[in-house]
Amino acid sequence: MSAESIFSKPLSKRQKLVLRRIAERQAAGDDSRINYSDIPPLTDEQLARFRRTPKVLVAARVDRDVYDWLRKYGAGYSTRINHILRAVMSRAH
Repeated sequence: MSAESIFSKPLSKRQKLVLRRIAERQAAGDDSRINYSDIPPLTDEQLARFRRTPKVLVAARVDRDVYDWLRKYGAGYSTRINHILRAVMSRAH
C-alpha cells in the first residue's frame, strides 16, 4: 500500500470523532491526558543550547508564475520557499 493511498483514504466516523475530541481538548488548552512521565526534564544547560538557525536576508528573482503559485497559498510565501529549498537540499545529501 502506498503512502498516497493511506493519506487519501477517507476517515471513518470513529476516527473523525476521536480527532474532533482531541481538537476540542487542544482548543481548550487541556493537556491533562498527556503522559509526560517517560520524558526526562531538560536542564538549563540543554535549554540554553536550543537556538533557531539564524536567517539570512536574500533577494532572489523568480519567474512570475512561480511567484504567483507561492502566493496563492497565502501569507508566508518566503517561509514556504525556505521549506521547499530545505526539502530539496535534504534529498541531495
